Amino acid sequence: MQGLPSARTRPGPFSLSARKFCQGCLPRCTRECIMTAFKGVWTKAFWRAVSGEFLATLIFVLLSLGSTINWSAGEEKPPPADLVLISLCFGLSIATMVQCFSHISGAHINPAVTAAMLCTRKLSLAKAIFYLAAQCLGAIAGAGILYLVTPASVRGSLGVTMVNSNISVGHALLVELLITFELVFTVFATCDPKRGDLKGSAALAIGFAVSIGHLFAIPYTGASMNPARSFGPAVVTWTWGDHWVYWVGPVLGGITAAAMYEYLYCPDPELKKRFCGGGVLSKRPFPAERYQEVGRDQLDGDPDELVIKPGSLSTLDVEKAEKRSLSPI
Repeated sequence: MQGLPSARTRPGPFSLSARKFCQGCLPRCTRECIMTAFKGVWTKAFWRAVSGEFLATLIFVLLSLGSTINWSAGEEKPPPADLVLISLCFGLSIATMVQCFSHISGAHINPAVTAAMLCTRKLSLAKAIFYLAAQCLGAIAGAGILYLVTPASVRGSLGVTMVNSNISVGHALLVELLITFELVFTVFATCDPKRGDLKGSAALAIGFAVSIGHLFAIPYTGASMNPARSFGPAVVTWTWGDHWVYWVGPVLGGITAAAMYEYLYCPDPELKKRFCGGGVLSKRPFPAERYQEVGRDQLDGDPDELVIKPGSLSTLDVEKAEKRSLSPI
């Protein structure tokens, strides 16, 4: 009797089968989740989008920083920088790039926009990482080309963003947060697929938002609004004074703007219905909803975004499937 396990410790048939099922299912589920997360990395569309972010950021930084070059620097009394010229060049450059690359990569051209898209689940983590790397490399390449083609006598600081000595670093951080908030809120508002009242050019509206931010903030911080735009010339000239401000401020401002737009001012009605209309908050622990499987043929374009087409989906009744799996054979 000592060799026999007690009734309390003896494993029943259900516990053995459940243990075997979990041991065989969990590793497979983990592998499938990892493969699904990075599935889009090995597609042509993914690398086309990443290369588009690199090229768009390169052109944007090259053209925009070129407007900061003071060609009268060699004169006895050089005129001050033309803030209107710089602001319009930055705004029109970003508007042009958005118009050219929005259908290729989404035309983020800004790590703050990419972070906002990631936090609102509009972008996968893998694509966000590659976008960030492409934007930083594109900014370095654009600033490097400008450095090579500009004479040393008029090169100056090459448009490096610096905090005004008359304000504190905390005030500079707040200014960068506010102007990036304004930009990212404009991006989400003008690119919202739920709106049916949009007219005109979304790219031009985004360009105006960039110009407005520059007209206001150039005297304060140089008006970065874009960590990559500050990172490129900082690497080329190796100038890192208060550089962290131009990462923390824009990223916080972008995430705050995206969260407020998506979850406070213009929430998705389907998401609200699912969370408040009897789905997650329903009394039943497992709602009797029909779940849909998405097949390979239902992927349109980017594998990161699943487009569900009605009429070609197979449905599974979860409760019936659970009853069948628990019923004795």
